[in-house]
This record gives sequence, C-alpha cells and structure tokens, in this order.
Amino acid sequence: MNIDDMLAFAKAKGFFWQSAEIYGSAAGLFEYGHLGALLKRRFEAVWLNYFVDSGEDYYLIEGATMMPEKPLVASGHASRFNDILVGCSKCHTYYRADVLLAENKVTVSEGANAAEMDEAIKKNNVKCPKDKGTLLPAKSFNMMIDVSLGPEKADTGYLRPETAQSAYLNFFRQFNILRKKLPLGLAVIGKAYRNEISPRQGLYRMRELTQAELQLFFDPENWKLDLNTVTKKKMTVVPYQTKEAEQLTPIEVVAKYKIPEFYAYHMGLIYQFYTEVLKIPHEKLRFLEKGGDEKAFYNKVHMDIEVDVESWGGFKEVGGLHYRGDYDLTCHSKGSNQDLSVNIDGKKVMPNVLELSFGVDRNVWMLLDIFYKKEQERSVLKLPLALAPYQVAVFPLQKDATIEKESESLYKLLKKNFKTDFDSSGSIGRRYARMDEIGTPFCITVDYETVDSKAKGYGSVTIRKRDDKTQERIKVDDVVEYFSKAYGVV
Repeated sequence: MNIDDMLAFAKAKGFFWQSAEIYGSAAGLFEYGHLGALLKRRFEAVWLNYFVDSGEDYYLIEGATMMPEKPLVASGHASRFNDILVGCSKCHTYYRADVLLAENKVTVSEGANAAEMDEAIKKNNVKCPKDKGTLLPAKSFNMMIDVSLGPEKADTGYLRPETAQSAYLNFFRQFNILRKKLPLGLAVIGKAYRNEISPRQGLYRMRELTQAELQLFFDPENWKLDLNTVTKKKMTVVPYQTKEAEQLTPIEVVAKYKIPEFYAYHMGLIYQFYTEVLKIPHEKLRFLEKGGDEKAFYNKVHMDIEVDVESWGGFKEVGGLHYRGDYDLTCHSKGSNQDLSVNIDGKKVMPNVLELSFGVDRNVWMLLDIFYKKEQERSVLKLPLALAPYQVAVFPLQKDATIEKESESLYKLLKKNFKTDFDSSGSIGRRYARMDEIGTPFCITVDYETVDSKAKGYGSVTIRKRDDKTQERIKVDDVVEYFSKAYGVV
C-alpha cells in the first residue's frame, strides 16, 4: 500500500483520520476511531508488559504535559530543539528544508545547518513545489509549542516536546521514595507536542504524538547484564563506521564495535520485542547507528530502531536506543541549583541514562502496513493475537429467534473477559470478510445445530480462525476456556 491507500483504509474501517475533518482537516493532527484506539491501547499494553512490568525496579509514572520554561532551558530544548525552515518568496509557504531536499532527491546530513541547506538548495536549483518560486534563506526554527500561564499570561510555558523530561524531573524524588537503588527505570506513556514545519506521511510526523519511553538510570561502573539471557540470533545492524548492514548477535556487537554490554543487551531485548511479540519479520527490522553530525550531541551511543514500511517507502525510524550519559541530570542539577547525584554504597554517583524510546503512533501505522494483506480471495489484517482490536466476533447464522437468543447469550458471556463484537448483518461470508479486514482472529457461528445439540444437553458452535480460515466445532461450555488458552488469560 502507498500512503493514500493506507489513509483510505484506516479511515474507512475506523482506525484513524485527520482531526477537524468536517472543517477541512488539520495537518499533523489525527483522531483515533474505535478500532484505532483499541489497537493503540493494545500496543501500549504489550510494550508496558514487556519492558516495564517484567523488569525489576521499573515503574510507570505520569508527568504533566505542560512545563514551565526553566526546565526546558536547562535541558537545552529552548536553544537546540530546532529544525531548518525554508520559505517561498512568492507564496510564503514554509517547508522543512531536509524534507524538501529529500523530495528532490538531494541528500544532506541529518545535522546539516542552515548554511549547508542553502548551499544544497542553490546547487540543485530546488524551487517551491507549489509555484516554483525562489526559496528564501534557510533559518533555524524551534519546534516547541509555547503557552502563556496565569491569568495575566505573564509566565511562559511549553507543551512538553518529549516525555523523557518528565522522567528526569521526577527521578530524584522517585529514587528517594523507592529503595534508593540503581538501576532505576521510569517509564512514561503519553503525549508530546512538536510544531512540525511540514507534517506528513500520515502518523510518521505529527504535531501531537504519543511516546512510550523507558529511562534507565544507572551507575555505568556497576551495571552488569548477562548477554546470554537475551537473543542469540543475529540482528541486522548498520554501524556508523561502515554504513553497511551486518548480521550480528549482541555478543558480536560488543566484541566487534566495543559497544557497552548494557547497550547491546537492550538491543537484544528490543529485537526480541519486535520479532517475538510484535511478530515483525527479521528482514524488516534493523538498528541504524548514528554518528558525527547525525548523532544527538549528548548521546554516547545512538541507534535508531527502523522497520521497512512499504507505505513510507522503506526503512523508517519507529524508535531509538540512546546512551545519554549523565547529560540530563547534570543539566537539571545546574538549572535547578539542586544536586541530583545520589549516594550508592558510600559513593557519590551522578546517574547515567539509557533511553528506550518508541513512537506509539508510528508503531500503530507500521503494524497496519505490515499485517494488512490482500490475498487472492480476501483482504485480511493478520495482527498478532495480543494486538487484535476485537478478539472474537459472534454471528447468528440466520434470522431466527432461538438462534439469535443463543447468540446474544454467548456474546454477553464472552464480553465479560474478551473484547467481543456481534454481527448479524449480511451473509455469513460478508461477515467473515468484515472481521478479516479489521483483524479479528476468531469468529463464532451459532446455528440450528447449536440449538439442536443444546436440546441434547451439550450445545456446540463453530469457531472459524482468521489466518487459515479453518473451522472446528466445540461445546458452548468450553468456549471461554478455549479463548482463555488462546489469549493466555489466567
């Protein structure tokens, strides 16, 4: 699928669409419909279970999405959270310079400054896409969205540009409330806001986005992790030194490129999450190392987590693994005049940070792109069971009072434990097709045999599986146990 096809599918089925649609829509802002909201929550739940609930001394917190100015000055966002902007001298339309150059098949480094952008634009004779007007000189544009606080709007604040700052600002209090141990993990799932110059590619670049981040605070001299406990499979890694894809295990990453063991361990953990939990094919996942001007200035090691997404034209970033050193807590110590170092076994430690960052919206789009298939006879969304918006659907085969009564009874029973849909409209084939297309893994058909067998004391229904379309007959009394096993419900 291309982007237009994906957006059309998502809108038609109830996943997502642009905000303020009845007013002509708003760029970079999206609404999630009933299926999209369910899929998004499913992703957040499996992410939380895998990265946070299974960890020791890892905790979910929730920070304010609006921040006063001082913390964002201290963190560097007020001066460094910038993109390079170019405008048309005729129509005054503005563009993100690197995106406009990329659309004209011109490549610049990710950290290119305004002067380098101007040089590339001039050398390649890049014009405004709308009216071919000459582009004005490039300039830096801060992407934070400012707000005025107080009744007289005297104080400046910002919508948070990333969820990470919530973890850094709350670290010291959480450390002291808890057991005063390192490592300590603080996770945030929530909104961030960026005044994107030219939001595009659906959910890829948005002005309001959801992030799922785990910030791990640790003493780099005393954090030992066993690489033998994560995947021993070879991951696709593109090192900055070679810029060539290699197949490496976490142990080989450490040996060949001197990556810290704790970093390689989390590469393996992320690899397992994508390939074993989300079921992303190995060949569609890679780690792309950033270096030089492309690497964030505060990162010691910086890798993007990329997935090959057809509708985005290839490998695109869906997350990142960043070894940020002690930059964050050192900045906030200076900015707040409060020492955020901690005492561990009599030693003063300024904790380092390893950041596991995931764009929730990007991952939702990625899942739809990868698992939506057009087969010979049907279209089907083959999401993993843990991610399916509806887990089961109940169909009365025919319009018959007794069959409908049994169907409604079964629906009410199942919906107590499973997200269940009920559909009695159209032929059974059309109902299967509708459920296939929105990713429902199982459909139950209630028919005359259900009624007849119930009269004999047991009752039975047909369960049809989405992926291979096979069917089996089971007793009504066994239905809850059947789905409990399928979904791992205790």
